[in-house]
Amino acid sequence: MIICAKKMDYHLGTQCQLVQNQVMKVNSEKERASPLCMKPLSSRGRLDTVSQQMASHPKYLESFLRTQHYILYMDGPLPHHYRHYIAIMAAARYHCNYLVSLHSAQFLRVGGDPLWLQGLEAAPPRLRQLDHINKVLAHQPWLTAHSHIQALLKPDEQCWSLAELVQAVVLLAHCHSLCSFIFGSASETDTTPSPRAPHGTPPGYCLCDAANGNTTLTPTERTPRRRSLDSSCEVTCLRERIQRSQDEKGKKGDPILQSHTLLHIDGEEEEEEMMCSTDPSRFVTDPDFGYQEFARREEDHFQVFRVQDYSWEDHGFSLVNRLYSDIGHLLDDRFRSVASLPSPHDPDLKRAIWNYIHCIYGIRYDDYDYGEVNHLLDRRLKLYIKAVACYPDSTKNPLCPLPLAPLKALEKVHVNLLVMEARLQAELLYALRAITQYMIA
Repeated sequence: MIICAKKMDYHLGTQCQLVQNQVMKVNSEKERASPLCMKPLSSRGRLDTVSQQMASHPKYLESFLRTQHYILYMDGPLPHHYRHYIAIMAAARYHCNYLVSLHSAQFLRVGGDPLWLQGLEAAPPRLRQLDHINKVLAHQPWLTAHSHIQALLKPDEQCWSLAELVQAVVLLAHCHSLCSFIFGSASETDTTPSPRAPHGTPPGYCLCDAANGNTTLTPTERTPRRRSLDSSCEVTCLRERIQRSQDEKGKKGDPILQSHTLLHIDGEEEEEEMMCSTDPSRFVTDPDFGYQEFARREEDHFQVFRVQDYSWEDHGFSLVNRLYSDIGHLLDDRFRSVASLPSPHDPDLKRAIWNYIHCIYGIRYDDYDYGEVNHLLDRRLKLYIKAVACYPDSTKNPLCPLPLAPLKALEKVHVNLLVMEARLQAELLYALRAITQYMIA
């Protein structure tokens, strides 16, 4: 999914001209925005559903497009077929058929070896070396250590340069977070409440309480708390219910939204879809490795990542910008754009969503009262956010219904963008901190 805005600085090719005059008329602000277009990874000049949903915030969209195009197509240490193969590896961790298919097609288009698409074992050893850090960043980024960086940079025939590794890490984090957006945004609303797991974690358990060291709760304290942070067991039930709902729709013959259900332009006849149907599991090792509750892994004694000790603004930005020219500015613009999105809600709500996602990934702000998360976020909304952020790996079509958040359509897009950018920054912080530790060791 490579899409662009008309006024972008980067030239994206002649195919953009097919849709350059199409204006997304949603409200007066969007009418003033640049016409949106797409450089398809397929041969069709049409906008996909994910792109249309991002277009509800055109200023953010332009920032996103610049970053994505720069990572995949502009100057950088990695060859272009490597970039798309790394994107395939990242999307495969979440069984995201949509992105795996798109990047497989683009991998072939830029001259990649078709044999590599047989699976990860068919790829060069250099690319296979990224499998571990890909797995860790996708599911448990707090495990990222300078030893992983050292192993990749160890001088031998298959070693990575520091600049190459930084671009690879940025690309992995970008695709992981985009999988979350795809999982959450291209979905229908299902207001049926999720089932309560009979043996799930008591409702009083709170990840933010754990981050503050307040994990000891009596039974009487647990029962009345309705606004506690959700349990992973409930998220599992949610995902199972989504799958059952999708299966029922398939049996009834209801149309299921596919990644190729796009917007036709000017009545053109359909051209053959340039999509590679590739099984994501071919690119996955250790498929049972997944997200685990950071705050509940007491046996491992993982330290909370304190933003006061290592932040994007003071540390990550300068490092990534030095090792991968200009990407720091592009990423920083994305974070600032999502933070400035217009919202009908209190600005404190956006900060609560952002900090909740970072808390899920073990990142803590000493100057924030995490009681605000339980106060400002509805329990169903927290469950939705956690499902999108941590479990966007259902084996169903990634562009399919996801239920339950008590939000209007535009509000859900807003939340999904916050989820995507917050987890992107979380992965980058862990990876860049490990690189910093390697450099000063």
